[in-house]
This record gives sequence, C-alpha cells and structure tokens, in this order.
Amino acid sequence: MTGGPTRYCAINPNTSILRIWFNPPWGSAVKPQFYPHHLSVICSLPLPLQVSQHALQSQVLLMFLGLVEMSCSCQDPVSAYRFTGAVCRLTYPAAAVLNEKTTKVIEAAFQHTKYPNIDREKSILFVGTVKYGLANLEIHNLSIGQSEFELKAGEGIGMAISNVSAVFRGTIKYGYGSWLVNVGHSIDFDIESHIDLGINPKLYCGKGKVAADTSDCHLNFHKLHLLLQGDRQPGWLKRLFTDFITFTVKLVIKSQICKEINNVANILADFIQEQAEQMLSDGSISVNVGVTSSPVITSNYIESYHKGLTKYNNITAVINASVFDPSQLSEDRMLYFWLSDELFNGLIKAAHQDGRFVLNISGLALTECFTTNLSTPVPEFLNQFMLSAEPLLRVWSVSVPHLWTTSLGSFVRAMVAVELTNEDIRGLYFETEVVVVVVASYAEKKLSLDTTVSQISIIKESMSTDTQLVFEGHMEYLKEALVKIGVPKVTSELEPVLTALLDKQGVHLFDIIRPQVVPQDGFVIIQTDFGFPHHLLVEFLRKTLE
Repeated sequence: MTGGPTRYCAINPNTSILRIWFNPPWGSAVKPQFYPHHLSVICSLPLPLQVSQHALQSQVLLMFLGLVEMSCSCQDPVSAYRFTGAVCRLTYPAAAVLNEKTTKVIEAAFQHTKYPNIDREKSILFVGTVKYGLANLEIHNLSIGQSEFELKAGEGIGMAISNVSAVFRGTIKYGYGSWLVNVGHSIDFDIESHIDLGINPKLYCGKGKVAADTSDCHLNFHKLHLLLQGDRQPGWLKRLFTDFITFTVKLVIKSQICKEINNVANILADFIQEQAEQMLSDGSISVNVGVTSSPVITSNYIESYHKGLTKYNNITAVINASVFDPSQLSEDRMLYFWLSDELFNGLIKAAHQDGRFVLNISGLALTECFTTNLSTPVPEFLNQFMLSAEPLLRVWSVSVPHLWTTSLGSFVRAMVAVELTNEDIRGLYFETEVVVVVVASYAEKKLSLDTTVSQISIIKESMSTDTQLVFEGHMEYLKEALVKIGVPKVTSELEPVLTALLDKQGVHLFDIIRPQVVPQDGFVIIQTDFGFPHHLLVEFLRKTLE
C-alpha cells in the first residue's frame, strides 16, 4: 500500500527464532514518541527445533496477515482518504471555545484520582531509621485558575493549567528508633499546595478510535507545605523529616494525577465518539464512526477521519472510493463535517430495507392533496373513487434509492410505487421513476428540504391492462400530479420526521450558529459555528465521577 509501513521478516535457522517487524512511515514533522502505536514491533517466537518448512511458512503467513490487518485498520492519512466516509475538522476558534471548560475536566481528574498507601523508610543521623507510611490521602478545597492551549503542527496539543490550589489530607504513621529511644506515632496531616500543570496530549489511532496519550505531563509545585496535626510550627524532629515526607508526597501526587488525566482524557475521547455514534443510530440502523487514521493537527485545526460505515442486520456497508481531500475544507468556520455520498447511500439502503420509505395518506390529508390546482383536469374516474368511503393512497420505494451530489444539490433517483385503494379494492396502481434534486438547510432547530424534480417517468408495464386503458389519455395529469402534489407531499412529511430524529439524538441541545449545508461533487460539507455544549459536559462529568 502506498505510503504504508515497511514490513520485514527474518528467520534465524541456528536459533529457530522468527522475527517480524515493521517501520512506520513517519513524516519529517512527526516524532515517533508522540504515537505509541507506531513504535517498532519485534516479535520473537520460539519455534520447535524440528519443524516442517510448510508449518514454518504457515506461521510466517499468519503473523504477516495479522500485521497487514493491523496496518489497514489505522493507516497514514493519505492512504486512508479513500476509506473515509466522514471527516471532522475542528478549527482553532472552536478549540478555544472548548478550552473554556478544560478546567472542569482537569478538576474531574483531580477529584477522581485515587492515591495508594505508601510505606518508606529513611536513615537519619543521631535518630536512626525512620519508617513512615502515608494513608487515606484525599483532596479538598480544589480550585483551578485558567487554562491555555496551543495547537502544535504535526505534534499534538500544548496545554498549560495554572494556579491549581488544593489541600491534600491524610494520615502519617511513622516510627524511629536507635539504641537510645524507640518511638511510634500516627498523626493526621494537611498539605497546602499551589501547582501549575503542563500537559502535551498526543492524539493517535488506538483500537480503531481516537485515543489520547498524555504521558508528557508535568507538575510544577510552587507551594507544597506539610502541616502535621494542624501545627504550623512543628518541633525539631518533625522539621527534620518533613522535607523527605513532602518529597514523597510530591512524587505520589504527580504520578497519580498524570495517570488519572490520561485516564480521563481517554474516557472523554470515547465519550465523544459514543455520542457521535448514538446521533447517527436509530433502531436497528447504526453507523461505525471508528477512525481510519490518526488525527492530523496543524496550527489552525484538528482533523479526524472516520469510517462512516452503516450497519444493518449484521451487514456493514463498504466505503473504498471516497473522494476526500483536505483542500475541500476551509478554516473560516469553527466546525466542519465532510460527509461522502457513500455514507448517505449506506443509510438510504438500510432505511429502505428497514421499511422506512412508506407513506400512507387518507382522510382530510388525502382530500387536500387533490385540491391543488393543476393545468390538466382530474380524471373523472379519480373523482368518483375519491367520493367513495375511506380511500387510501399508499406510496413506497420499490428498490433502493440512489444518491449522488453535485454543486447543484443531492440528486436522488428512486423507483416509487403509488397505490390508491378503497376497502381493499385497488383503484389505481403504477410505478414511477423520479429524480429529485435536494438542497438541505437547518435553521431554528428545524431541517428543511428544498426539492426540485429533475426527471420523471411512469412505468406503463406496472399498470394493469384496465388501468392502462383508463389512463392512456391522462399520463400528463399523473406526471403533473407527481411533480406538484406527490413530491411536495413526501417532502413535507419527511422534514418533520427527520427533524424529530435529530431532536431524538440531541442535536437541538447544541447551540448551533449559522449552519450551512454545502453540496459538492461526491460529498456534502456541513459548516457551522457553535457555543459550548454544556449538556455534554454535564453528562460527561456525571459518568466520569460515578
């Protein structure tokens, strides 16, 4: 695969050791330590001293195929483009909005941290060996000043959390002894601290999802003052070992805080992707938004690449000819979603198979349809049929509709059946092939569809002989009725259904500002500004602190 990792395989016949390794294609701007999943892998497998050539080849092949599969799930961005159904670009202004509440996430990490009990000992001149243990360490009175960030091209995100103030409380058990004295104590302690926190998260592709590596984490302690039993002026012995107890506490706090920040960062990454999958799922239809490549970070945006594969009845769609290119997206708005035609066609196919493209019209709604003024008169047969009791008009998709997008909008070709019945007596049935151009927009938390009929034809072969004879002179009426009544009616029914579906997935909870839907050749771009999604933060913190 072009641009993929280089793989090597070697066998040492003297040691019966099989070694397989690969070197990732890091660009000059990307440093290996930022992406743990890219580290070189060397597998040493001890083989039997007497092994057949066929068995050895089989083991080599299995290992090789495993590496191929692993590399295909997370590729370099350029190779991954054609397998990408959806792209998300978050620009610097959007990152700045999200950073406003970074302190809340860091606060959750501090509060969620569990500190282990620790036992240490130290030898002190004239005192002897001092043994001490720290237990029940908890955090209180936490406050965080502010957060600053920087997008580092090809590297990651630089974050600085300043003026973190907290009191750590716990219990110290200590004892010291020499040939003169042997003493043991257990006392409570407080540690007053002022800390600056620096984190440089790296985003990578881990197990098919965006994962975060925050191992580059450091704490700068401006103040770490140990108070034993609330005594701010301890005696000479307490002062003697306060320093090394404080040093131990500092190491524990740094280790556990950084560990928990990494944990919370990955919980947050999983939470965001789970929310995205939920928003694209309904009933038995779901969408796999796993990533095809590691995210790309520039000084102006963060961009992630997602599969966008529709799954229905345990069958997953395939995307392998996506037309994505980074130049198709700009940096003027806060958030961009790039959605391929292949993604939409996967959803359309699943919706068709799930029986969702069915519309039944009866009663007053059906009567109103026939009040529309047309240039051709309503056939007398239809007038008579509409006067009978409880007529029902049923419309459904005969085959899977197909979508393709240009700069004019999204074209949808559908084969549709139209049936008019009355108490199980069929008065009319025919099939029509229609091509509709759809331009979508979203305003005031409602989805609107502007539809224009591009082509329409009635399949005469779908009519019975009697129907053909009756309507032979009324084909123009049927076509005009489909254009001026049928398509607008289907659109008017579809808009609230889709809006309700978006509301069900929580889209209305977002503060979406001036959204635009931009159709292009083979894809659609949704671009928008937004306010901070407080509801997501509340839900995330609730789940994190459970």
